[in-house]
Parts: sequence; C-alpha cells; structure tokens
Amino acid sequence: MSYALHSPWYWIGIVVALYFAVWGALVFAAVGIKQRSQIGLTALIAPIIGLVAFALVRGGAGQRVGALVITTDVVFGLVWILAIRRLPQRDAGVLRDMRRRTAIHLVLLTGSVIFLVPFAWLVSTSLKEDSELSRFPPVWIPTQQTTVRVDRARVGLALTTINGVRARVAELHQSDTGTVNILVLAPQSLAGKRMVLPHSALTEIRHPAPVWSNYPEALRFLPPETDHGLVFLENTVLVSVLSILGTLFSSSFVAFAFSRLRFPGRNVLFTVLLATMMLPSAVTMMPLFLLFRDVGWVDTLTPLWAPTFLGQAFYIFMLRQFFLGVPVELEEAARIDGASWFSTFWRILMPQLKPALAAISIMAFMGSWNDFRGPLIYISSPSRETLAYALQLFQTAHGGEPALMMAASTLVMLPVLLLFFFTQRYFIQGVTLTGIKG
Repeated sequence: MSYALHSPWYWIGIVVALYFAVWGALVFAAVGIKQRSQIGLTALIAPIIGLVAFALVRGGAGQRVGALVITTDVVFGLVWILAIRRLPQRDAGVLRDMRRRTAIHLVLLTGSVIFLVPFAWLVSTSLKEDSELSRFPPVWIPTQQTTVRVDRARVGLALTTINGVRARVAELHQSDTGTVNILVLAPQSLAGKRMVLPHSALTEIRHPAPVWSNYPEALRFLPPETDHGLVFLENTVLVSVLSILGTLFSSSFVAFAFSRLRFPGRNVLFTVLLATMMLPSAVTMMPLFLLFRDVGWVDTLTPLWAPTFLGQAFYIFMLRQFFLGVPVELEEAARIDGASWFSTFWRILMPQLKPALAAISIMAFMGSWNDFRGPLIYISSPSRETLAYALQLFQTAHGGEPALMMAASTLVMLPVLLLFFFTQRYFIQGVTLTGIKG
C-alpha cells in the first residue's frame, strides 16, 4: 500500500474521483436550490459519510484522503440512482440539465485555474523573503519570521533541541561563520540561558505575512535620473497613446476605402495588403532602421509610434469585415440626405464600429506597452527607455534577486491586467461580432 501512495497514478485517480465528488455535490445543491425540494439535502449525505470514513481509517494522510474521496463518490452514485428513480419527470429533467451545465462549468473553472497558476506564482514570489525562494517544496503563501523584542531590539524566534528538550529561542546575532547567538525563552527550566548554535540546528518560527517592501525596494533600485521609474512610465504611456490614435486613424480610413469605395485595382491592392502579414518582421527590421536613421529619428520615441499612422494589415482587415457587416441602406440613406463620403464615414459608419474599435485599441495598447524589440533597436539614452526595455535592464543588473525581479514584473504587468479586466466585454464583442445584421 505504501508503494501505491507514492505512485502518481494513485494521486491522479484521487484527483479524478475528487472531481466527481465536487461535481455531484454541486449538481445536487444547485437542483435543490432551484427546485426548493428535498433533493438538495442529499448533497449533505455523501460528504458526511465521507468525513466519517476519513475519521475511521487508520494510516497515513494519503490513505485517509483516498477513503474520504472514494466513499463520497460511492455514496453520491447510490444517491444519484435513487434520486433519478424517485423524482418526478420534471425534476429529473432539471437534474440532467444541471448535471451537464455543472460539468461544463467545472471544466472551464479548472482551465482558468491552470492558466492563473503562473500569475499567482509571480505575485507570490514578489511578496517573499529571499530565504523562501530556494525552499523545496515551493511555498505558495509568503511568510515572515516571527519576532520578539529583546533588549530593545526586534529579533527572530526559532525552535531547537537542547539536551533532548524542545526549546523556543531568540536569535540575537548571526556571525559570518554560520553560528547564531541565541537566548532561550522557553521552557522555564532553560529560560534566560545564552549559547551559540549552528544555524542548521534552528527552525525558524514563521507566520503568513507578505513582504510588501519588495515593491518600493524594486523602484529604489532604478537609476535616480529616471525618478524611480516615472520617466519610463511617461515614455511608455506616450508611445501607447500615440500608437492607439495612429492605429485607429489610419486603419479605419483604409478599411473604409477597401469596403465602401469602388476604384480600379481595389481587390488586387487588398490582396497585396494581406500578403504583407506573411512577411516576418525581421525582414523589414534593417530597412526600417536605415530609413529612420536617415530622417534622424534614431534615439527618439518617434520610430515606436510613427509606423502606426501608416496602417497595419491585421487591423485593416478586421475593420473592413466590420464595415462590410453594416447594412448598405444606412449609407445610401445618408447619401440621399446629401452627406459626403467623410460625413457618412464619421457620423454613420464609425458609431457602428465601437466594439471593433475598442478591441483594436486594447490590442494596440498591449502591443505597444509590451514592445521590447523597438526600444532595443532605436533607443540608446536611458531617459528615453520604455518599461519593457527597462525591465530587461533591471533583470540584467538584479537577476540574482528573484523577489525584486518579480515585483518589478508585476508593476509593469499591472496596467495591462487592469485594462483587460475592465474592458474585456468590449474586447470579446469586437473579436466575435461582425457588425449589425440587416
């Protein structure tokens, strides 16, 4: 049995069985709440019997967890069969429908948790002390050593064994040789005794507590001439805003021309435009650099936002599909009323494209905010660097301090996360919709 507990297949089976137990509990609870019937009470039977099995089984934690989950699944299965047979047809149909919907939501929630694990690890690491970063197995909840006041100073608490007795001690001073001067606090028979012990003989007493000082500490590591990163932030915000304006201005005009205007070679030009999407950006890197160097834009922010005013193929294609989805009758009615092409574009068609414009704005902002290659190629002055490039320089200088590195990464990522969190509805609408239906 001990071999089975260490087998990955045992724990995979326990996780699968646990999913079935959670699924059954959620289904019965949801149906009971919706139907206001006694079926919701059956959701309590299986967990109670499972907890009884967990309490009665003798053995290690693995055996007890297995007994809890498997017993809960078996009881839920029996209750499920009895409930289906005894319920009226209407309640049985609700139960089957709730079973399907609950299974789908449980799978989606599992996928969400999996994708959130890297971000959770990023935030957790940014709030840890350096001593916790190398621990195995990894620690998810940041902790700090508990302290006590001794001789008007705060010192850490630890546990050790002295003459076979478990004692709580205060770490007074740690020397360069790895030894620690300690003061015994408990038990009473050893209290007040001072001695020197190796650090390996001490077990720190820790409590959950995030290290919020990592964030201001990460900002203090930035060069003073950058005003602790505010210069990087100003440059990035300027580039992002101009990139959004340039993308919306140029892409909307070009998309309108390809979707509504009739001119010779329109389809050929649109095909050539789409073909540019297949060109790797590395192919145009050198020609663009030579062009910007000749016009004197190197070591300025202009090369980072100026190309957006010339349009981008993907955004043009996306807006063109939205323009094609807008009923032609709206445009014809505006033309009959004497509206010009520009007036029709600005007053009639553009208001219909708000979801698409919002989605493009979000994507343009994320692209410019996280752009690293552009500043790497064109920027050489520290006062003109953006956050993405500054983060790389920070990693080069302080890569040996993971907590500060993760804190800086979280600060850079936070605006993008907040933007997407508050505008995800518009982003999803812009990606999925194809204009209003006629």
